[in-house]
Amino acid sequence: MAEKPLRLLACGDVEGKFDVLFNRVRTIQKKSGNFDLLLCVGNFFGSTPDAEWEEYKTGIKKAPIQTYVLGANNQETVKYFQDVDGCELAENITYLGRKGVFTGSSGLQIVYLSGTESLNEPVPGYSFSPKDVFSLRTTLWSTSQFKGVDILLTSPWPKYVGNFGNSSGEVDTKKCGSALISSLATGLKPRYHFAALEKTYYERLPYRNHIILQENAQHATRFIALANVGNPEKKKYLYAFSIVPMKLMDVAELVKQPPDVTENPYRKFVKQASLGKQIPAPEEDSACQFFFDLNEKQGRKRSSTGRDSKSSPHPKQPRKLPQPPGPCWFCLASPEVEKHLVVSIGTHCYLALAKGGLSDDHVLILPIGHYQSVVELSAEVVEEVEQYKATLRRFFKSQGKRCILFERNYKSHHLQLQVIPVPLSRCATDDIKDAFITQAQEQQIELLEIPEHSDIKQIAQPGAAYFYVELDTGEKLFHRIKKNFPLQFGREVLASEAILNIPDKSDWRQCQISKEEEETLARHFRKDFEPFDFTLDD
Repeated sequence: MAEKPLRLLACGDVEGKFDVLFNRVRTIQKKSGNFDLLLCVGNFFGSTPDAEWEEYKTGIKKAPIQTYVLGANNQETVKYFQDVDGCELAENITYLGRKGVFTGSSGLQIVYLSGTESLNEPVPGYSFSPKDVFSLRTTLWSTSQFKGVDILLTSPWPKYVGNFGNSSGEVDTKKCGSALISSLATGLKPRYHFAALEKTYYERLPYRNHIILQENAQHATRFIALANVGNPEKKKYLYAFSIVPMKLMDVAELVKQPPDVTENPYRKFVKQASLGKQIPAPEEDSACQFFFDLNEKQGRKRSSTGRDSKSSPHPKQPRKLPQPPGPCWFCLASPEVEKHLVVSIGTHCYLALAKGGLSDDHVLILPIGHYQSVVELSAEVVEEVEQYKATLRRFFKSQGKRCILFERNYKSHHLQLQVIPVPLSRCATDDIKDAFITQAQEQQIELLEIPEHSDIKQIAQPGAAYFYVELDTGEKLFHRIKKNFPLQFGREVLASEAILNIPDKSDWRQCQISKEEEETLARHFRKDFEPFDFTLDD
């Protein structure tokens, strides 16, 4: 059975003409039926007074469709985008963020990059750098069997987009546009790429993403530049289209070439780039950041200097552990820690039974030092967290169980990575995923699927509130918390009838047992876990 396509609208520079845009959308929807999303590229805010925007911001007026917008392209409008990670600007109007990947519940994958190109440091708040483009490419290329993305949203045009194509009118694409975006478009192979800023409409002929007779056929890309809203020349600023997410399409249908398809406009440019004549991969920041070197087959860690930690001639000095500002129940050195629940201690992390757990083997992975969330962990701590996760998966698998992990970085001060085993006989992974998505929808929580091998640090910044689930298949669900969030949401879903069927245990306070009983459970867990515990290796 063919998948039902999503109906989307894309829009060019709004420039503060919100009433003009949304009245036009209402007219279109009244005539053609409702659309699922409106995607805005270019300048969403203009230099006009804020009176019109205040009506939307305060709820007097409301956008008639869920609207996603890119960020500032100039210093004047930076003030409207307070959170670089994205946030709700008004009801039904959401700022996507500086850069990232948006994956809808349908599987539609949208990559977005806000701002204009800058090759200078420091990068202004309304610009992107080679490092940003490199980070986006790496995030997606690291996913297994990456084929491309459904939609790419940028404000500037890609440089050279007119090569081999139909005329772009007055816009000289050899001089105008961003070479970084050309590089990004080549690497991500979007099926649709929308841009603006040039105050004109240009729908380029579709171009192919493979070399004929040398590579297997791949889907084509359609580049569409949109004019500014309400322009007097009546150039097209709103584009309607239907799309079935790539992941749901039959391969033969996906790679079918349009009759007017052309050569890739960036082919020669990308060949030059591969020879080092354009856009080198950027160096990492030197301050307080750690990265895994994705170019190293061994997957070794790199320190914040970008040098391999094994190549240093000087022995590494032990890092001072981050300290809490006050008493903490989870810092291992703290007197508040209930140490009888601890079942394994590594170099940077430890494992403890959950107090009031959903089951007798519900455990927590916790950093020994004081870190608030996964996003704030240093590289060596991340590595040991991953080692504990892999070990627990093997351990629970030996007992006929799969494990589900979740983190709630909201109203908590010390990272607690919850690990809950679910008997294989209870339900399949897809059932667990569906239960999370269904209950999220019921509570109006936007739970998005993110790329399997992506790093949470590339989606959330330190200090950002979020909820995150990792399934045993590696699939991940993410919610950026903007206002309120039910503290027991993760437990409620797993305790529900669809999964563990223990709804009375959804609140940990209802599951507390005596210290003697906790000691017994911890002793039994240590004994069972011992053959798997890597911290006991010689």
